[in-house]
Amino acid sequence: MTSAGPPVLVVDDHHLVAASLAMALRGRGIAAVAVAPAEFVDRLDRPAPPGGMVMLDLELGAGLDGTVLVPRLRAAGWEVVIVTGTLDESRVAAAVTAGAAGWVLKSAPFDELVATAVRVVEGRPLLSDVERARLRTIAETVGAADRHRQQCWVKLTPRERQIVDRIVQGKRPTAIAEEFVVSVATVRTQIRSILTKMEVGSQLEVAALVRELRRGDGRR
Repeated sequence: MTSAGPPVLVVDDHHLVAASLAMALRGRGIAAVAVAPAEFVDRLDRPAPPGGMVMLDLELGAGLDGTVLVPRLRAAGWEVVIVTGTLDESRVAAAVTAGAAGWVLKSAPFDELVATAVRVVEGRPLLSDVERARLRTIAETVGAADRHRQQCWVKLTPRERQIVDRIVQGKRPTAIAEEFVVSVATVRTQIRSILTKMEVGSQLEVAALVRELRRGDGRR
């Protein structure tokens, strides 16, 4: 990706989707090319050409989340439009708050996908100020909840984190006690401490919370 590169890049791990959208944009007189995620990430921080835009999927395969790429793309001068199949509005909100111009669902009619790109290329906004503010509020709310969950995790002792790992694996207190060579009563006391610190009411909630933390921040 150099200053002489194409003004519109379509980045999606489904090559047929990316290639079809790029072809449709070229049919509208817009220089566009489909780019595989791996190739794109390798060249991510190179400066954008004048008017450069990326149509970016959020699910790029191999565990790569498009949301985290938005700030780097904006820093390099790219406009970013999210093209996604996700119905998780919090992820879209995070991308928009990070600087994306807007978003469109992959399931939208194909003409709408093309029209969205054309609007950005022509310098027309995708989102109203009201909608952008609404998405920013969602992102801030989700961010606050994530920070709170992180704080709860930090409160756990190393042994409690080991026990949490066993809870996530579905092990019962008796099995955990046998593994650590302690009494079941000791394990139950530690589990009660974990529930209190993580502000949940059951081991099932502990497992669900930890899985959510690990999805959002890598394995702990």
